[in-house]
Amino acid sequence: MKLLSLFFALVLSACGTESNLSIQKQALGKQLFFDPILSNNRTQSCSTCHNPSLGFIDNRDNGVGGAASLGDDGKSLGDRNTPSAAYAMFSPDFHFDKKNQQWIGGQFLDGREQDLKGQAGGPPLNPTEMNIPSKQTLINRFKNHPTYSMQFRDIYGNAIFNDVEKAYAAMAQSIAEFEKTKFFAPFDSKYDRYLAGKYELTDLEDLGRSLFFSNNNTNCATCHQLKKSDNAQGETFSNYEYHNIGVPINTALRTKNGVKTIDKGLLNNPKVNDTKQKGKFRTPSLRNVAITAPYMHNGVFKDLKTVIVFYDKYINENRAINPETNQPWAAAEVPKTINFDDLKKGKKLSDRKVNALVAFLKTLTDKRYENFLKKPLTPKFIR
Repeated sequence: MKLLSLFFALVLSACGTESNLSIQKQALGKQLFFDPILSNNRTQSCSTCHNPSLGFIDNRDNGVGGAASLGDDGKSLGDRNTPSAAYAMFSPDFHFDKKNQQWIGGQFLDGREQDLKGQAGGPPLNPTEMNIPSKQTLINRFKNHPTYSMQFRDIYGNAIFNDVEKAYAAMAQSIAEFEKTKFFAPFDSKYDRYLAGKYELTDLEDLGRSLFFSNNNTNCATCHQLKKSDNAQGETFSNYEYHNIGVPINTALRTKNGVKTIDKGLLNNPKVNDTKQKGKFRTPSLRNVAITAPYMHNGVFKDLKTVIVFYDKYINENRAINPETNQPWAAAEVPKTINFDDLKKGKKLSDRKVNALVAFLKTLTDKRYENFLKKPLTPKFIR
């Protein structure tokens, strides 16, 4: 009995240590997430481009209406809209689903990083983002920092700085552990409260909900639903698959950043060599979508209503004009791989149904951001 008691005591002690270690990693990750030490000129932190005050997006205008992020050097401009870091933890590791013949999950819009840890390690070394010259440069900063030097050793062992690769991986892992906390995914929107019986949808919101989950009316849930039920708690509103929906080039952004090459999307992922994947991007979560404009992988659309109308144009001849430009919709950047099979399903939407879908999507806004829905969000305000 004494041996058995000792065994359980050791098990409990080990569990307690592991839990404490996880908390320590999260705390270190939180510090790192908000610290500009990760950028070459110490002008940017992770939170610069993933601002928790507004849906974990880059809410700076950056001279392009927020379509892309500005780098640490003050001049480098990306070519893609920075994805929200909220609910990012739920994207599965990047893999190929043989049953459905689909690439799924990963991080970044092309899934080039397997998981959150990989994603966290990317921006510091990216010359158009944080622009750190080398892993060694950043590790030396930690090693010579009065608190980080102790924290890394306490969590990862006294020898952690002896191996640059391990030390860098430890940094990325800590940030990833922080991104897995409830701070990034509270699931407390009006929709979540509705499921819990704590909020009653308005007539317009309820119509939008019905339309969203109805395969007979729209095709939204085909890509923007992970769980099978339309009232499942913890829904992230993405199946994390990759599709080409015919998004046009953001010419205003390209004029600023000088990029002239086609964005090949998923085909840019080193693990993918099938040309049929060209122009496909990972389906984003719709959580907080109402406050995270602009939209699409390149930020080409400013208004959420425009996005709904853009989808409707594939089956509705009355939607031939882009409401933001008052011109016909521009051609798709990669026309050959557009997923017409899914885009042409459903029924035409009336203006009321478009407004209903927008109203429903607004209910997916985390509670702490609901105040942003009470005032018009102009591009300047958002970005």
